[in-house]
Amino acid sequence: MCYRLNLSTSSPDDLTRYNSQWVRFSRPDAGDSLSTTPLANAQQWFVGSMDGCSCRFRHFADGDLVFEEPQDLMEEDKDSIRATRELYRVIASLVHAGARVDCVDLWPASEPVEIKTMSVRLSEVSEEVFRLFENHHFVFEP
Repeated sequence: MCYRLNLSTSSPDDLTRYNSQWVRFSRPDAGDSLSTTPLANAQQWFVGSMDGCSCRFRHFADGDLVFEEPQDLMEEDKDSIRATRELYRVIASLVHAGARVDCVDLWPASEPVEIKTMSVRLSEVSEEVFRLFENHHFVFEP
C-alpha cells in the first residue's frame, strides 16, 4: 500500500507545469474515487513523488502532529525532504497568487477512516518544517 496525496485548487492552471524529478502532478484516473475525500475545489490533482506514488513526501502518522524540521532519529532521506519542500513551494505559489488550495493525505485502509481538517497558515509554517499528516485534510491560508 502507498500514501495517496490528493490536492484541489481554484486555480485553472495546468499544474503539470510544476512537474519535476521530485513532484509529479496528474489528473486522477477515471476510476479513482475522490468522493471520499473532503476536497473543496473544482480542479483536482493526484500528487506523486519520484516513485510515482505519494510515499516519498515527508509524512507523520502518530504522536504530536506538529510541523518540525527533519530529525536524525526519523531517518528521513534527502530526496523526501527535497520533494516535500518543492511541493510546499508549489502550494505557496498558488496561494500567494490568490488561489484556494487544499489537500488530503491518505493511507489506504480497508475500513473508513476519520479525516481531520486543519488550517495551515503559510505565514507560520515554513517549507523547512512542512510535512503531511496521515488522514488529514489541510486547508492552506496565506
